[in-house]
Amino acid sequence: MRPRIIEDETTDMKRHQKLQDLSREHHGALQLALRAKRAAMSGDQIQIKEGAAACLAAFYAELDPHFVVEENTLLHFLLTAGEDKLVTRVECDHKELRRLSVQLRQPDAMTLLGFAELLTSHVRFEEREMFVVLEALFDCE
Repeated sequence: MRPRIIEDETTDMKRHQKLQDLSREHHGALQLALRAKRAAMSGDQIQIKEGAAACLAAFYAELDPHFVVEENTLLHFLLTAGEDKLVTRVECDHKELRRLSVQLRQPDAMTLLGFAELLTSHVRFEEREMFVVLEALFDCE
């Protein structure tokens, strides 16, 4: 059986050049979240530990560096444009994902599921809301 590819309307969407790399990274984050959710829902401790280990590895290698780029570039741009609510949501999500990543060092199904669900929600928010606003701002430059 072939693995199911995550279908999301954002994967085929043409992004502004300034957002293309970040958008591609979002696809990998959604795949990680799906894997983590399945592991958490399995109830199998081995799968939960493996899922948490995969999330931890990806968090420090890919996700947190991605967050830092967003925080150091995009959020400043949004604040300058008066988009405080978007910035607050991103900052809160990043903070909570960082907190959950620490808890994944001693994994349980609820923490893994919470991480997976928040990561999914966060990526979809950025693609559907934050990036749309950014693209409009970039087009006005």
